[in-house]
Amino acid sequence: MLLYRSFRNSDPPRLLELWQTCQLGRGAALGITSDAFEILNFSQSYFEPRHLTIAFDDDKAVGFVHCGFGFDENRSELSGELGVICAVVVHPDYRRRGIGRQLIAMAEKTLAESGTQVVHAGAAEPRDPYYFGLYGGSQPAGFLESDPSAAPFFQAIGYQPTTRNLVFQRDLNESRDPVNFKLAAVRRKIDIAIDDRPGGENWWWITRKGRLDSLRFFLMPKGGGDPVAQVTAFGLDLYIPTWNERAVGLTDLFVEEQHRGQGYALTLLGEVGKRLRQELITRLEAHAAEDNIAATSLLKAAGYSVVDTGVVFTKSL
Repeated sequence: MLLYRSFRNSDPPRLLELWQTCQLGRGAALGITSDAFEILNFSQSYFEPRHLTIAFDDDKAVGFVHCGFGFDENRSELSGELGVICAVVVHPDYRRRGIGRQLIAMAEKTLAESGTQVVHAGAAEPRDPYYFGLYGGSQPAGFLESDPSAAPFFQAIGYQPTTRNLVFQRDLNESRDPVNFKLAAVRRKIDIAIDDRPGGENWWWITRKGRLDSLRFFLMPKGGGDPVAQVTAFGLDLYIPTWNERAVGLTDLFVEEQHRGQGYALTLLGEVGKRLRQELITRLEAHAAEDNIAATSLLKAAGYSVVDTGVVFTKSL
């Protein structure tokens, strides 16, 4: 007999076992410890047991759904209007029995009680409270197309795809660094600086990205002054058992407005690749919205190629 109940403190090991069993595709970290799974999800200050519902067949966990909320415009607290379904998994032996539908219906009810009118399925900024570093690679990007069950399931229960995020990767062992006269001129004017301290990040950044090891890379003018460009690199060590290599995710790439279009972003990505190759990193990953032509063009010019696509689905309540 199936039973549905909310999260209890003794549940993380069985949830991790279910996560490892459910064939979630290349974008799910596998071979991880229960501690890592708990620290990145259930140890969050805003985690609420009622937001995670588990399906049991007697004492066996056979599925779960985890919902939550995005941040307000000040990035200082959660917003009940920004409801998101971050994860839903059902054991392969228990699929096509209505368990997934029931779990989603219960999550929708929970979100609606907090003021959500449109549910997003698939965590992606600004609605990505959980699974940072565990699903999606360098950051949550929706449900990945390499997770074959996700799209058919959500479309069958009335969700529509609304946002597509491209997952780019670069193999540092095979790809060449971008070279041209423009980049050579930029390199003569800048130095690269590295800092391991968070620099003014807000609460939302610290509670998610701050739980992973990170470095910030800066392009600094040789004549002195403020950085002209910067990017944050996150260690993706939790993916080593899945990908069998050391990878780093790049996020928060920013170029000062007066320096855009001059090759600084491409130079920064190239310099970061060189430095990380020296540290025996073999793969870099970065994401960009499919309709962000500037970002996708930059990553392709830097030697990255698309390996997956994350899709966010929505449904009006």
